[in-house]
Amino acid sequence: MFKKILIANRGEIAVRVIRACRELGIKTVAVYSTADKSALHAHIADEAICVGKPASAESYLNKQAIISACEVTGAEAIHPGYGFLSENPEFVRLCAKHNIKWIGPSPEAMEAMGDKANAKQTVTKAGVPVVPGSDGVVKTLEDAKKIAAEIGYPVMVKASAGGGGRGIRFVEDESGLEAAMLSSKQDAETFFSNGDIYIEKFIVNPKHVEIQLLADTHGNTIHLFERDCSTQRRNQKLIEESPCPVLSPELREKMGNAAVAAAKACNYSNAGTIEFLLAENAGSPCGAEFYFMEMNARIQVEHPVTEIVTGIDLIKAQIRVAAGEKLPWKQEDITMSGHVIECRVNAEDPAHNFRPSPGKIEALHLPGGFGVRIDSAMYQGYSIPPYYDSMIAKVIVRGDDRTEAIAKMRVALSEFLLDGITANIDYQMDILQDEEFLGGKYDIGFLGRRGS
Repeated sequence: MFKKILIANRGEIAVRVIRACRELGIKTVAVYSTADKSALHAHIADEAICVGKPASAESYLNKQAIISACEVTGAEAIHPGYGFLSENPEFVRLCAKHNIKWIGPSPEAMEAMGDKANAKQTVTKAGVPVVPGSDGVVKTLEDAKKIAAEIGYPVMVKASAGGGGRGIRFVEDESGLEAAMLSSKQDAETFFSNGDIYIEKFIVNPKHVEIQLLADTHGNTIHLFERDCSTQRRNQKLIEESPCPVLSPELREKMGNAAVAAAKACNYSNAGTIEFLLAENAGSPCGAEFYFMEMNARIQVEHPVTEIVTGIDLIKAQIRVAAGEKLPWKQEDITMSGHVIECRVNAEDPAHNFRPSPGKIEALHLPGGFGVRIDSAMYQGYSIPPYYDSMIAKVIVRGDDRTEAIAKMRVALSEFLLDGITANIDYQMDILQDEEFLGGKYDIGFLGRRGS
């Protein structure tokens, strides 16, 4: 087992990893930007090193600075969390060159699944259903028109190296195709330094259901069931839950097996997530059809949902797998207990077009009670910097069933008190009282239909 791990991230995920390391008896190294000098992760780690200026490119994305921090502190491994360098195969190879262990998948697996167009080709060979669309990257407008005509409008233009909802454009008919391609390509180059795009059939009103995976380096791969992530605003997830309210046991098993097949197709190891679109289909034996959308080769923001519903600590599992240990579970050992819901609390103002709301937290009271978990890096007096993602906390609750979980979440959010900044807590409360959400059959267009 490792003696010292560097966490190449910030915020709540850095705090989460530090806690897991502490429980395993592993020393930790935090890295921070000058804007994060007072951040919680920098205070609770055993050591902390400044790696640059506030801009991510000059700090948390500064590969050489992070490698140097490992060498100076003697850290044997890096946990990347999510975002930043977590899915950067070039950085993984740089770590290997400096004899630093990467707590995540191999760069080859990242490359196979990180490029969305290539990933579709990989999983198709493994028998995993994919959304009809282009066979790889689309280079010209003429090719795009031909493909779109074959699969039928509406279509989606997507960035091959995309993630987090970036680089996605909806196209209703051929007249909007060229503009969508140019816009998507520009986003792709700006956010991912890769202008490749591809085209998919637009699936009307699907659910977004993802399967959590764990795989070791000894050939063992298991799934830990699903999370329903359909409550999204502009392709950004807001609420996640497990089990998915509409999934039958038969369809759950089918999707889980498909996710495992996809992971094995690229020799995947460590934690990862296969994201599917789930569409209603009365003609299907399961009453629905699912399609591979993408794989996230890292831990997810919403991983606590799976941790609570299965009782498995995913961060500890990541560390143990990276240290060469075998998974201690077989597929039949994995079970679900109760119903879990997570709400993301963002420093933003829903009343003013969700504009960011950084600033000093003058007063703070976090909810608690039986079955309530809070993942956050906030504390009273902390100033939220304007340079990074707006998420400041995750509220996760478990109930014996979905009705109890929703009630518990309402209570928890009502006790979440913040002064000094504006957050989306009331907005989340409104969602939890919406009839469509309560019915469980909501889809990714749900919040759009509510006008938000």
